[in-house]
Amino acid sequence: MFTVTPIPAFNDNYIWAISNPGNSSIAVVDPGDALPVLNYLQEHNLELAAILITHHHNDHTGGVNELTGKYNVPVYGPTNSRFDGITKPLKTGDSIQVLGSTLKIQEVPGHTLDHISYFSDQKSPQLFCGDTLFLAGCGRLFEGTAEQMLTAMNYFKALPDTTEVYCTHEYSLANLAFAAAVEPDNAQISTSIQNCERLREESKPTLPSSIGQEKQINPFMRTQHEDVIKAAQQFSGKASGDEVEVFASIREWKNQF
Repeated sequence: MFTVTPIPAFNDNYIWAISNPGNSSIAVVDPGDALPVLNYLQEHNLELAAILITHHHNDHTGGVNELTGKYNVPVYGPTNSRFDGITKPLKTGDSIQVLGSTLKIQEVPGHTLDHISYFSDQKSPQLFCGDTLFLAGCGRLFEGTAEQMLTAMNYFKALPDTTEVYCTHEYSLANLAFAAAVEPDNAQISTSIQNCERLREESKPTLPSSIGQEKQINPFMRTQHEDVIKAAQQFSGKASGDEVEVFASIREWKNQF
């Protein structure tokens, strides 16, 4: 199990620093800005061992070139990415060794066409999912389709409930407000709002979430549930219970929320 530490960046990004006990090197996930990473390395007397990229957006890749200018490290990322700084391209079925542990790769397009996730299948599993899965939410469909994003959600749902979910934005309270609009009678959502409000009042991240929690509170992982289907039908004015249409409806609703 990795030790995972958030390095805040911009307004609401987290660059994840992953390490193993006793190791003086770390890997970082989605360094959109180099300066916070460089400061973290200096403050903790650490070396950089690897960079993991989930997709090409600049708030996830903008610091890579400066970091690789100082550290000669591999840059892992999607094989079909627009970002040209990737030196180790990856696709579904690949696995990599980072700091002595294995990460399994899954392509999860939807937010972008070049999106991948990294999964550590250990006793305490961990998922680094970029902008695909958020606490109580999912990424906007900038390039992909609702069907692609639903496929990604189904992949995540099949992971162990104990999997820790490390997404890259502090969107939790906004996502939970929307989830409560979709399922106002869902007590788990109300509890999650209280927990996240307390954490933010203490200036703490609301992350990681877990797959088990997301299956209880995330409307984008609950598109087979009757209350979510009814809410989607009410928003769209269509009677269809087709799961892709339900997903597309609540994603469009979230865009307008």
